Amino acid sequence: MVLATAVNEHLANISNYLIYSAMAVYLLAMLAHCFEWTFGSRGAVARRSAEQGGSLAEAAAAAARPAGARKVTVTVASAGGGTTTLTRTALAGEGAAVVTSGRGGDEADGPGAAGTDEQADLLGRMAVSLTVLGALVHFGGVLTRGLSVTRWPWGNMYEFSCALALTAVLAYLGLLAAGRKVRWLGLPVVLSALLTLGLAVTVLYTDSEQLVPALHSYWLAIHVSAAIVCGGAFYAAFVATALYLLKDAYEKRAAAGKDGGPLGVAPSVWRRLPAAGTLDKLAYRINAVIFPLWTFTIIAGAIWAEKAWGRYWEWDPKETWSFITWVAYAAYLHARATAGWKGRKAAYLALLAFACFLFNYYGVNIFVTGKHSYAGVG
Repeated sequence: MVLATAVNEHLANISNYLIYSAMAVYLLAMLAHCFEWTFGSRGAVARRSAEQGGSLAEAAAAAARPAGARKVTVTVASAGGGTTTLTRTALAGEGAAVVTSGRGGDEADGPGAAGTDEQADLLGRMAVSLTVLGALVHFGGVLTRGLSVTRWPWGNMYEFSCALALTAVLAYLGLLAAGRKVRWLGLPVVLSALLTLGLAVTVLYTDSEQLVPALHSYWLAIHVSAAIVCGGAFYAAFVATALYLLKDAYEKRAAAGKDGGPLGVAPSVWRRLPAAGTLDKLAYRINAVIFPLWTFTIIAGAIWAEKAWGRYWEWDPKETWSFITWVAYAAYLHARATAGWKGRKAAYLALLAFACFLFNYYGVNIFVTGKHSYAGVG
């Protein structure tokens, strides 16, 4: 049995100040990332000009080729799903032939947000430093919130949202620390953290207080912690999926010789992102890795429900939509592994699954009455 303790108002106020301070630092990081993408376009334009210059030089070399020379290119499918290009250049009357081969068919990953511009790279590193500072302040806000009531700091929607945003930022920083070239994720991650915290402090905020008796259990740390990790991962997969759809649309436009990019965004921005295939694989791997944890989250919740209410499952709105979300992600993973459903079709299922997750969190907690109505808003 857990005995409720008095609320430490001083620590609760410190937590509020730290959360607002973290938002201010995240805002600076977001602006730095925006400038990184803006200045990075200069390097992308310069590189594009160099590529065009190389194409002109190749055309001039072709014009200087001896009369009678002909170039034959054959593209064949390879076992790995890509293509192999065979190029044969024959000189008439000499019987000479040169055959070269190379892998093709897949777009190369872009250079990242900064492109090749040094000033943009400096801004990107400043943005990462600010994100680290914001995460430290953010962690302090979550920690002091928990200390103010001597419990795990995710007993309502406000606390859950603060912890969810922190988890997403820490996951991003962890990938950077592991040497992954994912700085292009910085802008959407910091932006999402800002939006989540902004919604938390304006709409979802509740004073620091003790929990209802049903929540006084060690399952709070197990069940809700797993849900927070899943939420951060699902968001990262959503970003990768949305960018995959947009980058795929850009690559198709570029292959057709059309100018411009999706949503009216400059082509230099799309060229700096990873290839569509890379984004698709990233989204799939995140969802595939986190799906078992989401399954465990539902099972842990059922066990907790039996201890708190005497039944494992009652089709409470939260339970129902958690199961619907599970089915949606299971359908996506199955479709992703099925021939004919890879690519955009499976990506649309991933977006639908994430929409189910969002409704399960915001919609059910705020607008639907049930045993999980602990939002403290309404």
